[in-house]
Amino acid sequence: MYDVIVIGSGAAGLTTALESKKQGYEVLVISKDYPTFSQSCQAQGGINALLDEFNDSIDEFVEDTFKASRQIANKKQIRKIAKLSKDSINWLSSLGVPFTKDLNNNIAQRRFGGTTKRRTCYSSDYTGLKIINTLYDNCIKEDIKFLNEEFLLDIAVENGVANAVITLNINKMKISKYESSNIVLATGGYSNIFCENTTNSFLTTADGLAIAYKNNAKLSNMEFVQFHPTALKDTNILISESARAEGGYLLDKNYNRFIDELKTRDEIARQVYKKVLKKENVYLDLRHLGKEKISKQLPQERTLALSFANTDIIKEPLSITVAAHYTMGGILVDENMKTSIENLYAIGECAQASLHGANRLGGNSLLEVIAFSREVVNVFKKEFIKSNVDIQKYKKSLDLLLHKEVKIDFYEVKEELSKILFEKAGVIKTNNSLKQALDYILVQKNNLQYMGIKDKSTYYNRNLVDFLEFKNILLISELFVRSAISRDESRGSHYKEDYAFEDENFKKESIIQKGYNGPFICFKAFL
Repeated sequence: MYDVIVIGSGAAGLTTALESKKQGYEVLVISKDYPTFSQSCQAQGGINALLDEFNDSIDEFVEDTFKASRQIANKKQIRKIAKLSKDSINWLSSLGVPFTKDLNNNIAQRRFGGTTKRRTCYSSDYTGLKIINTLYDNCIKEDIKFLNEEFLLDIAVENGVANAVITLNINKMKISKYESSNIVLATGGYSNIFCENTTNSFLTTADGLAIAYKNNAKLSNMEFVQFHPTALKDTNILISESARAEGGYLLDKNYNRFIDELKTRDEIARQVYKKVLKKENVYLDLRHLGKEKISKQLPQERTLALSFANTDIIKEPLSITVAAHYTMGGILVDENMKTSIENLYAIGECAQASLHGANRLGGNSLLEVIAFSREVVNVFKKEFIKSNVDIQKYKKSLDLLLHKEVKIDFYEVKEELSKILFEKAGVIKTNNSLKQALDYILVQKNNLQYMGIKDKSTYYNRNLVDFLEFKNILLISELFVRSAISRDESRGSHYKEDYAFEDENFKKESIIQKGYNGPFICFKAFL
């Protein structure tokens, strides 16, 4: 029995663990891999904060974020995070995060796309990685317990109350139950439904969202997926927004600039994608920044370009494309990060905290995970709740899977699903293309009975874990597409060619929940 169980070891999970430990809770962090492999490491560009109060303000922070959200974020939530931002940066700095300093030895700030002020703090272009390593070092110092390579199978929910998690040890294939009265999901987003076209690691397979949904938690804004406009062509490796923040240009096939590089990501991604559809090359040009600036401010981007595209950005433009990068939808939470299931919380990209709306501003995601993860601890309960869930049913399911005959290769289906989603439900879509994607998903849902695993070993069976992840991906793909079909307008990252306008009737959050006859979707405006 633990006071707090955190599922996930990215920035959200590690921050929650540290704050929980500080307040005297016995904490367990469960992760299907290792903390230094988390998606938070990909947040290269920076973390937003209101530091320069003479030239910036909370009101301006709120307006920039609300405008980017296309008016479906909650201004109270934005204001809350703006007020917490300076303390969040100071806390990270006190832990040892090596933020880049300006000439006055203050924390330096960049201006990211969609903002009116320079408010993105950074550590060269390794910000997320530096934050993760620092948080993990501090967790080790605090002797916080970690269970790595543990796959989340389920959350035990009895009478609407979450009281335990069920996991599968990937090494030994052992199923276990861990009890707690405070369970925090910090499992990341669902960009890997686009596994062939995403900047995300293979770990972001929507496990937390799928399991929360199956236990009747409400999900929200699932139709909003942010595509990054600068991923390396043919590899989908992220080239951070820091490259444009430092003055990089976007060039068309004739090497002409074609857009303001500091517009919001949804606007830029659409323009880049339109050129990609025409089979035209698009480039990121950094040559004019010079060797000294690139070496100091963008060393990781230069290394990535050299290693994976054989391009030296000091000397030549870099070929780019669009790729799924961040998911604004997630498990619906209130202002205290509580889900619709008692004792279950969600933090970070797996949560829909009414902060990003239809389009996230770069730098706000790292701020969200730090600020809200520190706050959630204040509403935890100090009580013991016994779980009566028997794990034998999970063991039987595993045994059946190990002995099941396989007729359809799910790996092939996963790859085809990714391509269909990108083409039919990606940057630009229509109701017709979305319905084509949904038809494919429903066929594969029915075909699950013919899918399984070929590796029958009971020790480190990666084939088994891949299949469990695929089932989660298939479910979340359905919810994503159904939500996109339901929103008959274009707003932020959700762009429908047949409804290429914002509709006041849809200036609301979407909510999707498990129903008797399948997913139930409704829309709700803020009061």
